[in-house]
Amino acid sequence: MKVVILAGGFGTRISEESHLKPKPMIEIGQKPILWHIMKEYSHYGFNEFVICCGYKQQVIKEWFANYYLHNSDVTFDFTKQNAMKVHTNVAEPWKVTLVDTGLNTMTGGRIKRIQSYVENDTFMLTYGDGVSDVNIRELLKFHKSQNKIATMTAVNMGQRFGVLEIDQENRITSFREKNQGDGNRINAGYMVLEPGIFDYISGDDTVFEKEPLERVAELGQLAAYKHNGYWQCMDTKREKDKLDELWNSGKAPWKVW
Repeated sequence: MKVVILAGGFGTRISEESHLKPKPMIEIGQKPILWHIMKEYSHYGFNEFVICCGYKQQVIKEWFANYYLHNSDVTFDFTKQNAMKVHTNVAEPWKVTLVDTGLNTMTGGRIKRIQSYVENDTFMLTYGDGVSDVNIRELLKFHKSQNKIATMTAVNMGQRFGVLEIDQENRITSFREKNQGDGNRINAGYMVLEPGIFDYISGDDTVFEKEPLERVAELGQLAAYKHNGYWQCMDTKREKDKLDELWNSGKAPWKVW
């Protein structure tokens, strides 16, 4: 099963870092947050990734192109026609497809553009700027039990995001703006989607979190996987520093591998 990661946005809220690189390439403990997300999925056996690139996509492509070299010990012998010998091979069991989904494309449009890469199969989707200790296997098991077009991981966070209305059968019925002191759950990404979701995305201007998800919610086809563990997005420099501190202390909750 393929994992699709949205990594094409401008990251304007963290412009201190994103003016040089796309937000998913901002480093936590000297590794891009994108790497941390992929390591979690890989821990649960999901090693095929489709990355939706856009803003400064060349940074992402060059990082993966050089991953093998940068993570191995190597000797360059310039006396033998520039021979190169790799002494150790520190690589991941990953198959990564990097797709140019456009510079100004909305989230729904980016997903629509990678339809041919996931073909007619169930696939996973998450954002390239948030980490969690969600159990991916349990998430998939829950999705299969619900028989819905889409499952979204829902977390309870006292933050600025819009909230989800969830009924007693774990169906997301609607989305609304967050109120002061609101305790309802929010969209944390970590979704599982059936290929039928593409029918609800019209084109590049479609915001996935609006028309497509709102429509499948209205149809009773959007399930909520309630996660009570750790989740944190990286929208600001303050949040980036918080994640850095956790990683460097050896107490990063999302490090399940």
